[in-house]
Amino acid sequence: MTPFAPLSEQFAADPYPSYAALREAEGLSYYPDFDIWLVSRFAEVSAIALNKSMVRSLDGLVPPEEIVTRKRAGNWHDMPHHSRFVQVSMLDSDGPAHDRLRTQVFKLFTPVMVDGLRGDIERTVGRLMDELADKREIDFIEDLAARVPGHIIGRLLGVPDEDCPKLRVWSENIVQYFDIDRSDERKALAETNTTEFYDYLSALKAEKLRHPRPDLISALIDAEQAGHMTEDEFISTCMLILMAGHGSTIDVLGSGLHTLLRFPGQMDRLRADPGLIRTAIPEMFRYESPLPFFHRYATEETEIAGRHFPRGTKFGLLYGAANRDLAQFDRADAFDVSRHPNRHLAFGGGAHFCLGNHLARLDMEVIFTTLLRRFARIDLAEEPVYKRGLSVRGPRSLALFLRPL
Repeated sequence: MTPFAPLSEQFAADPYPSYAALREAEGLSYYPDFDIWLVSRFAEVSAIALNKSMVRSLDGLVPPEEIVTRKRAGNWHDMPHHSRFVQVSMLDSDGPAHDRLRTQVFKLFTPVMVDGLRGDIERTVGRLMDELADKREIDFIEDLAARVPGHIIGRLLGVPDEDCPKLRVWSENIVQYFDIDRSDERKALAETNTTEFYDYLSALKAEKLRHPRPDLISALIDAEQAGHMTEDEFISTCMLILMAGHGSTIDVLGSGLHTLLRFPGQMDRLRADPGLIRTAIPEMFRYESPLPFFHRYATEETEIAGRHFPRGTKFGLLYGAANRDLAQFDRADAFDVSRHPNRHLAFGGGAHFCLGNHLARLDMEVIFTTLLRRFARIDLAEEPVYKRGLSVRGPRSLALFLRPL
C-alpha cells in the first residue's frame, strides 16, 4: 500500500495515488498521527457527512477534563484568542448553537443576494485584467486570484479595500494551524494573528456602531443586539466568514487554472463554448478539492464498512479522495468540463454544507470567463509547487506566460 504521508512533498505534488490506495483497502484505515479513522470512499464519506449523529465538537461526548487533556496532547492549549474565537466557531459547533448562528449567516448569503455582486466582481476583475494586459509573465495567484475573493467578501462585510491584504495574511496564518503540522512556531503564528484580527474587528465594530452601514458586519451587530449571538460569537463569525472567503477560493482558482493547462483540450472546449463554464467550475472543485479533509465524531456506536466503532470515534472525511471514486464518477481521474451530473463533495454535506459556495462559484465564473476572453494564449512558465498538508489543496504560486488578444 502506498504510504500515507500527507506532509511529504510527494503527497503535495500528487495525493491521488495515496487516496486510491485508501479507497482500495478493506474497511477504513487508521492514521495514528491524528488518532483518526480515514474515510475515503464516496458512499461512506457522504453518509457520514449527512448523518446528524456525526458532529464536529467533542462537547458532551467526553468529560471536560478529557477535552483539556486532548487539547494539550494536540498542542491546542495556551492559545487564548485562538481558543476563544477560532477553535470555537459556527464551523465547530453542533445542534441548536450551530443552527442559531447558521440561520443568521444563511440569510446574508442567498443565491439572489450573491448574484447581486456580479457587477462588482466583473468591475474588479476587469480592472485587474487591464493591469495585466501589458505583462507577459505573471504569478496568477498573487496578481489575480488573491486579489478578488478577499476584496469581494470584504466589501460585502464592510471592510475597507485597503485592509483586505492584511486580512488575507491573518486568515492564512490562522487557518494553517488546523493542519497536522502543529509545531510551537506555527502555534505562535496562529495565536498572534488571531489577536491582531480580534483587535481589528473590535475597532471596526466600534466604528460600525457609531456609523452603521448596509453591510454584513452591521447586520451581524444587529443580530448580536437582538440576542441571536454573543459578543464572542460575533467576532468568531466575522473571522470565519473572512477566512472562508480567502484561502479555499484562492486555492481552487489556482488549481482550476493549472488543471485547464494540464488538459489543453478541455481549455479549448471552454474557449469555444463559454457556456460550459457552468459545468467546468463544479468539475474544478471535484477534480482538485480545495478543502480535502474534515473530521466528525460519532455520538453513538456506529457501523461503517462492516466494522463497529464506539461512541466518540473520530473520523477523517477525505473529500479529495471521495471525489475521485470510480464507484461514483465515470472516468474519475479524467477532467471533463462538461461533466454532468457532478454530485461532488467539495462543499461538504449536511449541517455543515458550505454557505459560501455560491460566492466562490461566481468569483470563479467571472475570473475564468474574462481570462479566456482577454488572453489568446496562457502557458505555464514553470511547474507549480503545491501546499503541503492534509487540509488544503492548492498551488503556492502559478507562474504564467500571457499573450493578449
